[in-house]
Amino acid sequence: MNALNGPETVIDNAVVALEFTLTVDGEIVDTSDGDGPIRFIQGQGQIIPGLEKALYGMAMGDSKELAIPPKDGYGEHDPNAFADIPRAEFPSEIPLELGVELELKNKTGDTLEATIDSVDDESVRLNFNHPLAGKILNFSVKVVDLRYATQEELDHGHVHDEENMD
Repeated sequence: MNALNGPETVIDNAVVALEFTLTVDGEIVDTSDGDGPIRFIQGQGQIIPGLEKALYGMAMGDSKELAIPPKDGYGEHDPNAFADIPRAEFPSEIPLELGVELELKNKTGDTLEATIDSVDDESVRLNFNHPLAGKILNFSVKVVDLRYATQEELDHGHVHDEENMD
């Protein structure tokens, strides 16, 4: 499908194909270059709020440069989002080194992501902030295709049949 069969601009429940480059502090953090555009259903919270809001009204072929503040990205850096865990509670196969990313389960079974912030003889300090929390996210974006989401995609909450979108 192409824009002739879809909405003229980015609206809720449109499937958006977006080329992007994300830079933070002058360094490229993520890009669609080489991987093809990302595809998502607009208005479903599948991308960060500030980016989603900025895309409304863009047409196929439109490009924008955006600076998304932390509150509309991954949130502010929370100084209370740290925990000191006794070193003995970590299995021996986990490398206890600065910067190692971990997935943990809390008491209710929810998955939490953390990064090792520091290690000493007694404990491991975990940082539960998103790595991009507190950062201004600089996006260069281009809408490369638009179509209406199917009812099945809306029911399932994600894009189907991506290879036929281009």
